[in-house]
Amino acid sequence: MTSESLGGKPTAQPTKLLETFSNPQPGRDFLIHIEIPEFTCLCPKTGQPDFATLFLDYIPDLHCVELKSLKLYIWSFRNEGCFHEDVTNRILDDLVKATNPRFMRLTSKFYVRGGIFTNVEAEHRKEGWIPAPRVELTEFSNNSNVRG
Repeated sequence: MTSESLGGKPTAQPTKLLETFSNPQPGRDFLIHIEIPEFTCLCPKTGQPDFATLFLDYIPDLHCVELKSLKLYIWSFRNEGCFHEDVTNRILDDLVKATNPRFMRLTSKFYVRGGIFTNVEAEHRKEGWIPAPRVELTEFSNNSNVRG
């Protein structure tokens, strides 16, 4: 498919490049929550597709991940054979390397296949970072940004 077939618009391609931008409030701890409901990779044993929703929660330090590059990065796993445990940790490692956050957690919730659900959670804490005590308020439900 060329850019002409899409009316002259450039076509995006999957990439392992993660772009960042400067944290607009580096003096404050704030949480960024990202849901990625269309993650796909291949089972390294059977070649069948595995589907998951990824939940990325992080407290940035000096850099935040740019969302378009995150989308293209996630897309790059579509044709890779990956064990759930490995791909979750690889994605976390790549995001930590790109952004060097104060805190980052990646939770992968793989859809059922063969009667088994798999959830994998991996976490990074910057050395020396001490989180402020959490104030519990009413939380928004998952998918609260979806119009119904």
